[in-house]
Amino acid sequence: MHTTHAPNGTAPTPHSGVRGLCNGLAERLERFTPHSLIALAARLALAGIFWMSGRTKVEGWFTITDTTYLLFREEYKLPLIPPEWAAQMATLSEHLFPVLLVLGLATRLSALALLGMTLVIQVFVYPAAWPTHLSWAGLMLYLVGRGAGNVSLDRALGIR
Repeated sequence: MHTTHAPNGTAPTPHSGVRGLCNGLAERLERFTPHSLIALAARLALAGIFWMSGRTKVEGWFTITDTTYLLFREEYKLPLIPPEWAAQMATLSEHLFPVLLVLGLATRLSALALLGMTLVIQVFVYPAAWPTHLSWAGLMLYLVGRGAGNVSLDRALGIR
């Protein structure tokens, strides 16, 4: 049973009712879903999303397809950045940052970079896809704020 201290400093009293039940459940769930597990799941989920997208932009290991350049010229049309640069930067980002996330190396930076990329996609390319982008952003913000967790190279190298 969960207890709390009475306002006057007397002995703890048990919580009762719905609040006590909810708090008890929350404590049990927190023990079974530690930050490291949540961070690992977030890292792997994001890595999968961006890696698979990156793979659609290349032939072989890293030859950017003509179709990718065409998409950046005709459909994506980002302002201020030439389509060839945008295609190369996006393709590189979608390969590099997922690998770093899987390894748990430079996790905060990788998640922040992908968050920036997601923001660009949301604002300039697919504004109607905000539910998808918001779910990605939630995972990225978690990693930016909390880091990679114990199962990571960041942790092994002592990188916050």
